[in-house]
Amino acid sequence: MTTSLPSGLRERKKARTRAAIREHAMRLFEEQGYAATTVDQIAEAAEVSQSTFFRYFPTKEDVVLADDLDPLIVAAVKAQPPEVPPITAIRNAIHEVVDNVSAEEWEREQRRQRMFRHTPELMSRAMVQYTDTIRLLGEAVADRAGLPPADFAARVLAGAVIGAALAAIPNGGTGDVQLTDFAGLDKALALLEAGLPLS
Repeated sequence: MTTSLPSGLRERKKARTRAAIREHAMRLFEEQGYAATTVDQIAEAAEVSQSTFFRYFPTKEDVVLADDLDPLIVAAVKAQPPEVPPITAIRNAIHEVVDNVSAEEWEREQRRQRMFRHTPELMSRAMVQYTDTIRLLGEAVADRAGLPPADFAARVLAGAVIGAALAAIPNGGTGDVQLTDFAGLDKALALLEAGLPLS
């Protein structure tokens, strides 16, 4: 008789497999270049099948482009009390996630960002990534307000938040982003929350 793993153990195993695939992929990208690295090479290095690779990352690009912090922030936004205004909820969620990122996790995130910034094939996907983030955040804002996922106002609010983030982070995120840079993001969101006063 076969028994399935408890859900907590199963999720931890999936997280370890995903992390191993990404770690081996990043090492190969750095050693031999992004374009020269194949999915087969990544799967072999991580000791998984090609089909397993694609279960975790739909494309090779997604190994670098997938932002592990975004889903955590979206979940934290949804978990905010319903009476909290949307931008305040987003500020609280960002604090909750960023304040609990370990030095090791942040180093991995910076490594991912550097690979993204220095690979032309990936930079062309930047606008798609921003659009995906706006959609996810907009859906979270709409969900809290009991609105349809594609609600126009919620999507516009999410777009304003992403725009504020790009304006607040040094060089628009084209250099290494430090954890301390999130203080500027919080200040930008506070301005947005106050109606963008210029003085």
